[in-house]
Amino acid sequence: MIAIPSVDLKGGLCVDLCAACKDELGSVQHPVSVARWWANIGFQRLHLLDLDAESGTGANGDLVEDVIRDAALEVDAGGAVQTTDQIDRLVSAGASKVVLGIRAIEEPEWLASVAHLFPGALVVSTDVRERRVATRGWVRTMSLDIFDLLDDLAGLPLGGLLVTTVGVEGQRSGADLSLLEDVAEACAAPVIAAGGVRTMNELRALEHRGVHAVLLGQALYSAELDPRSVAQEFGG
Repeated sequence: MIAIPSVDLKGGLCVDLCAACKDELGSVQHPVSVARWWANIGFQRLHLLDLDAESGTGANGDLVEDVIRDAALEVDAGGAVQTTDQIDRLVSAGASKVVLGIRAIEEPEWLASVAHLFPGALVVSTDVRERRVATRGWVRTMSLDIFDLLDDLAGLPLGGLLVTTVGVEGQRSGADLSLLEDVAEACAAPVIAAGGVRTMNELRALEHRGVHAVLLGQALYSAELDPRSVAQEFGG
């Protein structure tokens, strides 16, 4: 299992920096410099989210491509990716994976089309609340059970499934180990977990349960997890 630092972009800069990164980079928040820092301490993969594109207030597409082309580490790129042209641009730039949101779930025919155009390159992202798919900023929960979604995705050449457990992410309640173990067992694509992970023991527990990767944000930035310790054991 590998750990993947999550880096959010807004207004051309990284939103958060962990304490160790701040100590070494000072006030520098340029995404290429931050990506290189994560690579230098031992991580091999980065999750890069364009918050401006996600919120519809702008876009940082050129900066995302700069990080990808810098090639300090592999980049999973996301943020309101909803068209074939957007996917093609990111893949052509060298993105390791392109993360798709709600359109991939609500329009299965489109997902099937792009999955076959870009085999192994696409990660479907979904929030899950009480084992049901949650959408629209966690406000609405669909009637779709997460395991029915897995059935819908079966047979598609996906690069992964990113599962964020709603009600856990950003809180201190820990990872939903039972759910993630069941999803990892049932899903043909590699499962990436997000939400609530804050200890090395939880990382080890997820590895034991067959999770392919864990996305880490707040726990790294708040120093609950030491970045160097995580990179040494789970950097890839």
